[in-house]
Amino acid sequence: MKVSVIIAAAGRGERLGGPVAKQWLSLGDTTLVEHSVRAFARVPRVDEILVVVPDVDAPEARSLAERPCGKPLRLVAGGARRQDSVANGFHASAPDADIVLVHDAARPFVTHTMIEQTIDAAAESGAAAVALAVHDTVKQASVEDGRPIVQRTLPRETIFLAQTPQGFRREVLAEAVDLGTRGAAATDEAGLAEQAGHRVRLVTGDAGNVKITTHADLARGRATVAPGRPRLRIGAGYDLHRLGSGRPLILGGVRIPFERGPIAHSDGDAVCHAVTDALLGAANLGDIGSLFPDTDPRWEGANSVTMLEAAARRVREAGWEILNIDVIVIAEQPKIGPHATVMRTVLADALGISVAELSIKGKTNEQVDATGRGEAIAVHAVALLAGC
Repeated sequence: MKVSVIIAAAGRGERLGGPVAKQWLSLGDTTLVEHSVRAFARVPRVDEILVVVPDVDAPEARSLAERPCGKPLRLVAGGARRQDSVANGFHASAPDADIVLVHDAARPFVTHTMIEQTIDAAAESGAAAVALAVHDTVKQASVEDGRPIVQRTLPRETIFLAQTPQGFRREVLAEAVDLGTRGAAATDEAGLAEQAGHRVRLVTGDAGNVKITTHADLARGRATVAPGRPRLRIGAGYDLHRLGSGRPLILGGVRIPFERGPIAHSDGDAVCHAVTDALLGAANLGDIGSLFPDTDPRWEGANSVTMLEAAARRVREAGWEILNIDVIVIAEQPKIGPHATVMRTVLADALGISVAELSIKGKTNEQVDATGRGEAIAVHAVALLAGC
């Protein structure tokens, strides 16, 4: 499946004002639009990025094009309206792209998970848009004598705030763009797709996926990525496996002599599974079940160290560095301490970190519950990541 991304960055940012269009304003060590470019460039499934700008010959645009991002990147001249700019980007995109994503450059904090989920939803449903559920009570008003008056209260469970990215199968976006060129108008491509008769699926949005519109928005965004302020993420992982007789016990990639082992689809390495989930959680990349589902025969009896290596690779591709891992293994038997050093060596090698950055501790559950009775082994893990 081939994926093209159109980043709409052709606006003038009139509500922000100032001599420089907002997409070229700095946000930390780079510009607003570059944050969006980097976010999409880190997604392995994205094949090309098209940035629609006011003027492809402007110094800022040329500078953007000259900076390598790891993906083919092209500049496209914008149009009079946003939908005209997106249409220009669509016509310049690869004709064999299966999925086309559209994203506002003014949303620099889009996440890897949002992008992946939008691709999947568009492929399945034809059209998809990230949207944030409303939690406040929503009032619809009219103006009487210059004052807003409530006309009715809307059911908030049906109200969503549209964000980007929005994704489309190519033929769906082609119809939406064509409708726009024939006179239809909408504030986003999902609106045009709706007018063209397509159902648009909603993907769960994030309050952090803010749109930089006002000076206050820009100030908050700059505070988030202020130079010198480390961008840190913490993730927690947990796994538990029942034990069965005659099965091998593998923890942290090490086979431990014991008469029982985990009942599991893969090799049942609860240490690797917990660390994998901690990493994915910290980077907001889903969980081990979504990447390595136990319904997939490929993972039957699979080596969990291999899964951990794949997760660590995804975390780095998403722009994160692994700083530290802390693991607690809860088991009545066997004792973990004698094996911890070897386990740390194996896991550190799989993660590409030093042994000093990885801790493994063994605890008992004081004979409480199934773990305390020796019927199961449980593992907790915490991962600390830093933004690259």
